[in-house]
Amino acid sequence: MQGYIHQLESFGCADGPGSRFIIFFAGCPLRCKFCHNPDTWDMSKGKLYDTDTLIKEALSCRSYWGKKGGITVSGGEPLFQLDFLLELFSKAKEKGINTCIDTSGGCFTEEGEWFEKFKKLMELTDILLMDIKHIDEEEHIKLTGHSMANIRKMFLYLDKINKPIWIRQVLTPGITDSVEYLTKTRDFIRTLHNVKRVEVLPYHGLGIMKYKTMGIDYPLKDTPSPTEESVAQAKQILECDSYTAWKES
Repeated sequence: MQGYIHQLESFGCADGPGSRFIIFFAGCPLRCKFCHNPDTWDMSKGKLYDTDTLIKEALSCRSYWGKKGGITVSGGEPLFQLDFLLELFSKAKEKGINTCIDTSGGCFTEEGEWFEKFKKLMELTDILLMDIKHIDEEEHIKLTGHSMANIRKMFLYLDKINKPIWIRQVLTPGITDSVEYLTKTRDFIRTLHNVKRVEVLPYHGLGIMKYKTMGIDYPLKDTPSPTEESVAQAKQILECDSYTAWKES
């Protein structure tokens, strides 16, 4: 089976436990205003890889992983190519590789064949990384062009099956950094029992040049990066320090 891949990164230290081989999938259903990889939106612009080639590439980096490292699939949106991902993780587990999915949850549904495949995928997945783009439904739609309803359902399903997750909050001034929204986000996180880490990701405009190159208007061009004080406040409200970080080797 072949899938559309945007790029590969042999050594990632911020995309799951340990050091990771990262596979960036092409294609994404969301259009987040702060997205710094608009070149991953169109699946057809990715490069075709088969699963055996990706496993071989990953294993060439295995000596750097340590005890907790492995493969992380990111994007784009890896769940956009569910069949390909299911085959990839099946082969990864045959090789004893730790598996991680970095996902927005935007593709999630509890209906039909997709959900049956997703349940099988979760049996092959060790941990997931999930952003909370915005805790408010109306603001979530403004920010991403997509409802949060099915994403919430994915959080709840992962909690139900006790699948470990890391939650990350992109802190965007004037959009997600208010005390009200951060408090609501914290209260939602408190309802979950499978959260292993909570992180704050400060907004940055490093993708602006990509938008210019692609001829796309960048909607947050006048938005500054958050201050150190606002980042510290967000971490305090979200109780980031109360989650014991997994020791990485």
